[in-house]
Amino acid sequence: MVTFPVTSKQYQAETAGAIMSGQFLVVEGERTTDDVIRELRKTGEDMSGMHYIHVVDRARRLVGVLSLRELLTAPTERKIVEVMATDVIAVPVDMDQEEVAKIVRTHDFVSIPVVDKDDVIVGIIHVEDIIDVIDDEATEDFHKMAPVSGLDVNVKEASVFMLFRKRVSWLIILVFMNIFSGAGIAHFEDTIEAYISLVFFLPLLVDSGGNAGSQSATLMIRALAVGDVRVQDWLKLFRKEFVVAGLLGVAMGVAVSLIGVFRGGVEIAVVVSLTMLCIVIVGSVIGMSLPFIFSKLKLDPATASAPLITSLCDMTGVLIYFSIATWYLNI
Repeated sequence: MVTFPVTSKQYQAETAGAIMSGQFLVVEGERTTDDVIRELRKTGEDMSGMHYIHVVDRARRLVGVLSLRELLTAPTERKIVEVMATDVIAVPVDMDQEEVAKIVRTHDFVSIPVVDKDDVIVGIIHVEDIIDVIDDEATEDFHKMAPVSGLDVNVKEASVFMLFRKRVSWLIILVFMNIFSGAGIAHFEDTIEAYISLVFFLPLLVDSGGNAGSQSATLMIRALAVGDVRVQDWLKLFRKEFVVAGLLGVAMGVAVSLIGVFRGGVEIAVVVSLTMLCIVIVGSVIGMSLPFIFSKLKLDPATASAPLITSLCDMTGVLIYFSIATWYLNI
């Protein structure tokens, strides 16, 4: 029998149950194709957005699926169970909506059924609902990468106080993190005093590490978000990123060494080129690793934002730069 059940049960927010529709087509597998077509004609005006017929057993457990096109082209008087597809992909009612979006996107589904713990179909999620989910999740990730706490309204309607409150906490945290960079510079006062030209290259070098780290972090955050990589892939990607960062570091080191010769001589050029190589490698490794660490800790990888990466790379960059300078210049 073709039915349009409506579920009134409330499910946890941001789960499959919360975004599913209670209106869908179900039929028992023993019905014939002609019977189902005749009944569909009677209810055709209520079939807006319906693309599939979901086949169930007597306990309403989902056992198959059949598209309307396949139904219309199926031989007459055949049982539905004989023409349906049995490799049904369904999602549990408590699955996170972001995971549902990944499945729909991967398989290019128009809709996907939702089942409870007993495999009983309780609803259906249409691709239109998933587009809204993807949009909301992307907005949330962008806010976290800023980093900005999630806004409940759009920026145009948000009050000055709300924008201040959503942004101030992270900025204060990053201010205190950057104190360590200042402490590192203070520790190497003797090196700076002996070669004042080193200061000229400090912003250039630490910013390069932050830029490289932000690039790596962005690539990994997006790859984790769309399911291209998993936490288990960290070691493989670490090796690849190390090689890529090494090549980038060599190229950037050669470029900055030319400026080093002009500004401070050959010794300074060697220091800044070695530093550039090390900083780019370290920054890239930090950037690609943090999203995996956050994922492992069950946190959103998007929290490994560009400002956080930049602050970490600034601290490590200062220590690397002046440590290499102190060692190479025998200070």
